[in-house]
Amino acid sequence: MLNKGNMASMLKQAREMQKKIENVQSNLDEMVVRADSGGGMVKVVANGKMEILELTIDNEAIEEEKELLEDLIISAVNKAISKAQEESQDQMNAVTGNMLGGMKLPGM
Repeated sequence: MLNKGNMASMLKQAREMQKKIENVQSNLDEMVVRADSGGGMVKVVANGKMEILELTIDNEAIEEEKELLEDLIISAVNKAISKAQEESQDQMNAVTGNMLGGMKLPGM
């Protein structure tokens, strides 16, 4: 059975953890990840909220067939989103001490 001291300590730790998680979530705007495809012909920059901030298409890529260019764009965007998700999850695990067991949090 828990006594009042243990319960108060647990609640304090939970509040501290919640504050740390909120800090990580608020910092996701500032996290920047970069990805490319086609040997750098298409470059994407995204933030930790999986928002695409920049898309750069090399002139050489524009001269390629439409389908190839579309594939290069999709590939670069998917790589950027994957990197952002991974880095976000790593930051969350660092804060929680991996207490969430690698559980994927929505938006993370």
